[in-house]
Amino acid sequence: MIFSKILKTNRFLKKSIFALLFCITTTVSAQEINFWSNYPNEQLAQYIVDNMTNTELYSQILMFGWAGAEPDKLLYDWVDRGLGSVKVFGWNTDDIHLVAKSVSSLQRNAQENRFKIPLFVATDQEGGWIRHVKGDTLITPGNMAIGAAGYPMDSYYSAYYISREIKALGINMNFAPTVDLFTDHKSTIIGTRSFGDDPAKTGILGSAFVSGSLSAGVIPTVKHFPGHGDTNIDSHGRLPVIDIDFDTFKTRELVPYLYLIKENCPAVMSGHLSFPQIEPSGAPASLSKYFLTDLLRKQLGYEGLIITDDMQMVGATIFAGTMSNAFKLAIEAGNDIILSSSTARLNEALWTRNLELMETDASFKERVKDAAYRVILSKLEYYKSGNSVAPLYPDPEAVDDSIPDKEGDVFFLEQACRSVTVEKQGTMPLTTENSGRVLLMGSLGSFFRSAKVRFPSAGEFRFSYDTGPNETQWVLDNIGGMYRSYDTIIICVSNDNHARIAEYFRDKGKRVIILSTMSPVISEKLNWADTILLGYSWRCDYSLQAMLGALCGEFVPEGVKPYN
Repeated sequence: MIFSKILKTNRFLKKSIFALLFCITTTVSAQEINFWSNYPNEQLAQYIVDNMTNTELYSQILMFGWAGAEPDKLLYDWVDRGLGSVKVFGWNTDDIHLVAKSVSSLQRNAQENRFKIPLFVATDQEGGWIRHVKGDTLITPGNMAIGAAGYPMDSYYSAYYISREIKALGINMNFAPTVDLFTDHKSTIIGTRSFGDDPAKTGILGSAFVSGSLSAGVIPTVKHFPGHGDTNIDSHGRLPVIDIDFDTFKTRELVPYLYLIKENCPAVMSGHLSFPQIEPSGAPASLSKYFLTDLLRKQLGYEGLIITDDMQMVGATIFAGTMSNAFKLAIEAGNDIILSSSTARLNEALWTRNLELMETDASFKERVKDAAYRVILSKLEYYKSGNSVAPLYPDPEAVDDSIPDKEGDVFFLEQACRSVTVEKQGTMPLTTENSGRVLLMGSLGSFFRSAKVRFPSAGEFRFSYDTGPNETQWVLDNIGGMYRSYDTIIICVSNDNHARIAEYFRDKGKRVIILSTMSPVISEKLNWADTILLGYSWRCDYSLQAMLGALCGEFVPEGVKPYN
């Protein structure tokens, strides 16, 4: 009993004992032992890292993306070197059959390596606004819509159906859910990606999302630790500074992670976020040993993988000075997988300098080895669980059987209906009898199609989704000639320029109905309108159909705005 307790509390002692037992009991040659050998996971992971070269160890903790329609030779060279993970970033994912083909080819190459360790294949398929795998995958309502409905099962099934689609492509890791709080309402980087501003509710909904993803056989990755919600700065271009004290941090940002750690979430993404009152050096959390090792690992007891956000982001490099130093600091801080959106050249300093450091600095090598152990153990536990992506090599010809997910298609419309929130109720239900002549204004084809089903004779005025200042002015200059013959104007509002267009109709004596399709706080500027409905979602047919259905009295909307 005492010996068992010691093993539980001392992972390094346990690893050493397992390695010793492995050597004693193994009768096959080292060349025959690989990832698929039939040994206990911890024992096998320890054996593999103990017998890896420095090149293999360091490669195993790297994750690279690719920019072309298909991976180029450089990425295959990295896989031959022992690259541990790849990332589907979404620049060229309209052809999902090609995505499946690429994943299959990369996995086949990985199986040619000495230990036959399969790849982690990751993407960002959060639901809602962030959808890196495109093609025929479903465009879903997203986190804030889930938060407005408030049902954990909505979060569970959102993750479940999203995961089933990407699993069909051989993608086994998803950088979701986002559990950043909607604290800064001016944020354009988080916004509707958040479940809302309630830390406990976010923790509950995030935990349900994790469970749904795992049930479908995809590894979820909670982000962005320790919290990206209280800033409107995008860490792609600058290092966000969140100037809060530890008491605020503990009772707000940290709360969702307490829920998720309790539920044994398998992976966390570290954010390029500076908290100077907590980490006086100003280091982003992704490069901070305090945040990742002292706080997350030791104080909170987190045991899963820690993965950096993209190291190409300025939020990481501006503090480190160079990319190679950023990689070094990220490893030393406690990250287990270092992510880069672009594939590094084989001889870049981020490779050569840190590989040299493994030869001269025993503690740095041990940290790399510990990270590689965690990665390989996670892969063993995943791939041998019976619920992993299968087959290892996805069949491009079978993709259409799973995407779009037919059950998910039904679910997401129901979920969107549960999320619709009445910001201001005026003429509801709106009917062909009480509406008079209707003018539809917006940018999304699905809005016009759904609205015309209900108001067949409605007029149309279309503008771009990403309306710039020039086009906005053009709309304002040209709308005056046509709106006067209409009684009701239904306008989709997704951003500030759309709101500026809507503002044109204030005091024009028309019934104006606002359908907020993206940034709900923008609608607060339009409280003069007759009716305002919130759908929270980006280019989402389900949310548009739900808002129009609620407007026309087809159901009673019960969503609650998930922030104050």
